[in-house]
Amino acid sequence: MSAFTVLNPATGAAVRDVELASVEQTDAAVARAVRAQRVWAELAPVARADALRRFATVVEEHVEELAQLELLEAGHPISSARWEASHVAQVLNYYAGAPERLIGRQIPVAGGLDVTYLEPYGVVGIIVPWNFPMTIASWGFAPALAAGNAVVLKPAELTPLTAMRLGDLAVEAGLPEGVFTVVPGAGPVVGERFVTHPDVHKVVFTGSTRVGTQVAAGCARELKPVTLELGGKSANIVFADADLEAAAAAVPGSVFDNAGQDCCARSRLLVERSVYDRFLELVEPAVAAWRVGDPNDEGTEMGPLISAAQRDRVASYVDGADVAFRGTAPDGDGFWFPPTVVLAGRDERIAKEEVFGPVVAVLPFDDEADAIALANDTVYGLAGSIWTRDLGRGIRVSRGVRSGVLSVNSHSSVRYATPFGGMKASGLGRELGPDAAEHFTQTKNVFYATP
Repeated sequence: MSAFTVLNPATGAAVRDVELASVEQTDAAVARAVRAQRVWAELAPVARADALRRFATVVEEHVEELAQLELLEAGHPISSARWEASHVAQVLNYYAGAPERLIGRQIPVAGGLDVTYLEPYGVVGIIVPWNFPMTIASWGFAPALAAGNAVVLKPAELTPLTAMRLGDLAVEAGLPEGVFTVVPGAGPVVGERFVTHPDVHKVVFTGSTRVGTQVAAGCARELKPVTLELGGKSANIVFADADLEAAAAAVPGSVFDNAGQDCCARSRLLVERSVYDRFLELVEPAVAAWRVGDPNDEGTEMGPLISAAQRDRVASYVDGADVAFRGTAPDGDGFWFPPTVVLAGRDERIAKEEVFGPVVAVLPFDDEADAIALANDTVYGLAGSIWTRDLGRGIRVSRGVRSGVLSVNSHSSVRYATPFGGMKASGLGRELGPDAAEHFTQTKNVFYATP
C-alpha cells in the first residue's frame, strides 16, 4: 500500500501521511456499500430523514475541528473554513427533507392504474476536488443518501482529511456501516475504479475539464450516468451605469476568494470602455486592502495556493503579462502568490484559459452586444456577474450570457436550495436545489391492470 503526505500549504510542512487505497480495497468498499445500501433503502423515509438530521447535528458539533483540518490541508482562512463546515451541516439538514418528498406520479391510462416510482441507483461514486473538499463533497453525498443510495467517496489526494473525518462522523451519527465510505486514493486507481466497477451505478465528478472528459468517456462505455462540474473562466461584466464604487469593492472577493482556486471565480473583468480607466482606479485600492496572510488569523481573507506546483502554474500565466497592479502576500515558506490584476487582449492565453489562482484579466468592451459576445467568447460557461442599474439590461444580458449560474449586482454562485452547474465545457447536469435528490434516482413505471 502506498501513502501520500498531506502538506500545510501555508508552511510547506508535513501534516499527515494518508494511506492510498488499492483497486482491491476499493472493490471491498464497494461490496460493503452494496450490502449496506439494501438495508438503507428499505428504511422508512422518515428513518432516513432522521439519520441525516443526526448526521447534520454531529457535524455542527464538530465545526471547529473540521475547520482546523481544512485550514491545515487546504490553507483556507479560518473564518472561511468554519463557514464551509457549517455549510455541510446545512446541506445535510436541507436534504433530510427529501426522503419523504420523493414522490412519483399516478398517470391516467385506460384499463388500469399506471404509477411511477423513484428508485435509488444503488451505489454512487463521488470524486471530490481539492479546492473546496468539504462543501463539494456534501453537494453529492447528502442528496445521494437522501434518495436511498450508498456512497463511496474519493477525496483529492492533496486534501483527504476533512472527508475522512466526515466519514467517521457519519458512523458516529448512526448511519449504517458502509452506507457512506470515504476511500482515499489516486485518481487513476480509485476514481477510475468507480467508473469501471459494475456495482457503482452513477458517478459524480468535480474537477478539471480535461479529467472530466475522461470520466465521461469511461462512463459512456459503461452506459453509466455521470454528473460533471468542471472548469470556468467566468466574466464579471461592469456597465457604465453601474454603482462603480460597489462593483469595484466587490472585485477582490469575486476572484481572490480561496486564492482564486474556484471554478466560479470571476477571472475575466469586462468593463465598459467609457468607464474603464475610472474603474481600474477604484479597483486598485480594493486589491491593495485585500488581506493575505496566516490562515489562523481571524482577519485573513486569502490564504496560500494549494501546492508549489500550483503556484508555479499560476506564475507561468503572469510571466510576461501586462500587470496593472498587485496586492501583497507573505514571503518565505508556504505557497503564496499575491492578488494580481492584468490588462489583457482578447486573444491572449490569460484571457482564455483557467488560471485557477488569484489573477484577474481586465478587458474593455464597447456596448451591450459586445459585452455578451465577449463574455461568451470562451469554451466555459459556469458562472458570472453583471453590474448595472438598468433592470432591463440585467435581464437581457443574463439571458444572453451562456453560463449556468449568473448574479446581477452581486457575486453569488452557490446556494444549496438552488440548482448549480455549468454549460459548454463547464460540465453536465446540475447539483443542489430542490430536485437534486431526484437526480440520484431512476424512474420505474408500473401498470396495474384492472382485475
